[in-house]
Amino acid sequence: MERVILHADMDAFFASIEQRDKPELRGKPVIVGATSRRGVVAAASYEARVFGVRSAMPGFLARKLCPQGIFLASDMKRYLEVSAQIHRVFEEVTPVIEPIALDEAFLDVTASRSLFGSPEEIGKHIKKRVRQETDLAVSCGIARSKLVAKIACALGKPDGLKIVWPHEERALLDPLPIRRLWGIGPVAEEQLKAAGYETFADLANADLSVLRRVLGSSAEEVQKRARGDDDRPVEADREAKSYGEENTFESDITDRSVITAAITSHAESVARRLRHDSIEGKTVTLKIKLSRARKTRVSRMPGGDDEPSYPILTRSRTLAQGTNDAALIRKTAIALWDAAKIQEPIRLLGVSLSSLAPSSAQLGLFGEEPSEKHGKLGAAMDAITARFGSGMIGRAVDAPDKVTPTMRKKRGET
Repeated sequence: MERVILHADMDAFFASIEQRDKPELRGKPVIVGATSRRGVVAAASYEARVFGVRSAMPGFLARKLCPQGIFLASDMKRYLEVSAQIHRVFEEVTPVIEPIALDEAFLDVTASRSLFGSPEEIGKHIKKRVRQETDLAVSCGIARSKLVAKIACALGKPDGLKIVWPHEERALLDPLPIRRLWGIGPVAEEQLKAAGYETFADLANADLSVLRRVLGSSAEEVQKRARGDDDRPVEADREAKSYGEENTFESDITDRSVITAAITSHAESVARRLRHDSIEGKTVTLKIKLSRARKTRVSRMPGGDDEPSYPILTRSRTLAQGTNDAALIRKTAIALWDAAKIQEPIRLLGVSLSSLAPSSAQLGLFGEEPSEKHGKLGAAMDAITARFGSGMIGRAVDAPDKVTPTMRKKRGET
């Protein structure tokens, strides 16, 4: 085995932390998130998964499947602390770590064999150390590629350690359903199944010219992955491609003042994180989810319930200069909202910044003076937030109530 890649994934991470810290919850169906009417499931214990509950599921469906479930609000501060403990364990084994999420990472342990022994011994060591440090279970998959290591990890859950040697790859992959293949979403899955492709083996052995009629230019890459060919390196210093935040509203929104308040809240949060990381971005993107379902997609959950599918619109504008100024991000996002001319209620709104680069001297837009005043204001607000917590200071907006994000996508901020 020329490379040894380990995929580590904590088992039901958020829910397991809750059960660890609250013994009365052990053995019970714990569901983290979805505590509000519009919430979604952040994590489900294995006791809840028996009923078909899974992460990212709408709360109403989770309650239908598991009415006896214990729904808890997320405690991100605590989860972040435990995540830091876990990543310190990973660093004991190798410096080549690619974090995927708070509870998941790829590790290149090729060079670690000289210190820790065989791949199996490395996996056992990591599992033991994570258990010692956190009293939680981590599952590990080991292979020569990220793709196969991740699949092995998933197949070994919970609390598993599964090693796939090169000569075993096709035997493992060939019978798997195509939905397990990275890059195959619900739409592609339906198209492939309609064309007669059900398993990895079907894709691996397909006539490429025929497969292109279904998948277009991505056909060759999909076929390579179905064969287990994946030479992607573990990217220890992988940089974020964007910084963003979004929220799902408790009820459908049409009021422009509430919408601009949400945009302001998101712009402030994104700008604060950019400044924290000394990063600027040039492309502002506004994400809008409409409230009226256009179609349904069939759920794979027991009972065959359909889940509503809501249209998502995105609008972007690229600035002449990079920025981490909340006022400029807000101004641009509001302009995008006004230009979109949305005439129906919305259920979700997000703001993100991409086309990232290290911070430089900030220049104004359309020939304005350098935004020194905004820079000092941002720094002062950052200092107040750091000392007293989020929500203690913000820009004045014409909103009747404070808008608090109910779902956030964050990088780099604890």
